[in-house]
Amino acid sequence: MLVAGAGPAGSATAIHLARGGARVLLADRARFPRDKPCGGGLTGRALRHAPFDVTPVVEHTVDRFVFRLGYRRRFGRRSETPLVLMTQRRRLDLHLAEQAVVAGAELRDATRVESVESTTEGVTAVVGGTRVSASYAVGADGANGVVARAVGVDDAIVRGVALEANVSWEDLDPEPFRGTAWVELGVVPGGYGWVFPKGDHANLGVGGWGDEGPRLREQLAVLARAHGLDPSRLRDVKGHRLPMRRLGTRAARDRILLVGDAAGLVDPLSGDGMYEAFVSGRLAAEAILSARPEGYEPALAAALDRHASASWTAKRVADRYPWACFWAARAPGVFGAVAGLLRGDLAHPSDARGVARPPLRALSRLARLAPPTP
Repeated sequence: MLVAGAGPAGSATAIHLARGGARVLLADRARFPRDKPCGGGLTGRALRHAPFDVTPVVEHTVDRFVFRLGYRRRFGRRSETPLVLMTQRRRLDLHLAEQAVVAGAELRDATRVESVESTTEGVTAVVGGTRVSASYAVGADGANGVVARAVGVDDAIVRGVALEANVSWEDLDPEPFRGTAWVELGVVPGGYGWVFPKGDHANLGVGGWGDEGPRLREQLAVLARAHGLDPSRLRDVKGHRLPMRRLGTRAARDRILLVGDAAGLVDPLSGDGMYEAFVSGRLAAEAILSARPEGYEPALAAALDRHASASWTAKRVADRYPWACFWAARAPGVFGAVAGLLRGDLAHPSDARGVARPPLRALSRLARLAPPTP
């Protein structure tokens, strides 16, 4: 089996395949360890599907959120249990790739998958200048990768964009961020701003619709100043695309299966894709090991579409009516529902009970007034 891309989705797929007895070549064009722009948060929901222990690369545990509207009004809420474990993709992805090797996969970093072709009989690919044959290929090389293009999903992917940077605790007072993630609402069309605590630094970022790209650097500077930080102190400034699939988008063709970002499996509301990466990796491996690749897309839809639909709804409201999201998040019981979704205790907002239900229903009604997804 060939797996192109050794990020979370690719390495998770390789781990499941190797554990199932398959011979796996895991190739990535970058040399590890390598940086990858990402907020670096692992929700409890994602960790329930991680095929390995991430404890060795966790740098900070978040059990509290601060929500702020337009850099003015704010409130905080705390959970009795951890909600997000913070890491860095440089460390996490290396750990993942190493676990794939432990499971039995062959890792070739600094090796580009240059082309891939599929028939009903198998797959041929050029990997690092050498032609290889495989029973199946898994695309985990991103939405613009060679394998994703071979499947032809580009037109069905909605693209967001994010810009992030790091700042040392020497330049930013760490006290307001201990165990706390800040979420800034109403500051970026189609998205939000954030400050996430890490080990020796904080990660700041802004993300929104794809056409916000040219303005993100200015918006990142505004975010920094709102936290009393001189923007010139920001380092490692990087931008990245956020591929978000429309429901029903194909994720396979013949013997090629797409996972993670390659399939556009980024949550439309949060911009996070770790949960989707781990779930799609497991489902792709199960389809391959059972020799039923045609079962992958239905299984993916059954696992992800209900939650993705709710996220698209919430994203429309957050874009058009950020004040309503801020109001709802303050309402009794709503943060408990949000925490349940982050932990994986709730599969869908409609599963919330008690006093959380009326404000969540109000947001759903507002979504019908919001413009459709681009």
